[in-house]
Amino acid sequence: MADNVVARIRANPKYAELRKKRGGFGWWLTLLMMVVYYGYIALIAFNKEFLAQPLGAGVTTIGVPIGFGVIVFTIVITGIYVRRANDEFDRLTKEILQEVSK
Repeated sequence: MADNVVARIRANPKYAELRKKRGGFGWWLTLLMMVVYYGYIALIAFNKEFLAQPLGAGVTTIGVPIGFGVIVFTIVITGIYVRRANDEFDRLTKEILQEVSK
């Protein structure tokens, strides 16, 4: 019985659409995160002088807000993924399950 349901889900064109959209979107967000994270790491490795510049007269350097920005960026793209998953991906999953259960 379970094998039959799995086969019907895999044969559903909306399943292929879901896999394509979810996979592509996930890879784009992964690429963005890698660029931001490894860009920051590259700055640390190759341009310490830039990151060590103080902001104003205090002891905080420019590297601190940039590092904070990397963390905030991570939270933002996670929220973007969750929002799209809860809207579009869950809707498609529900439609697939309704069609298969007929």
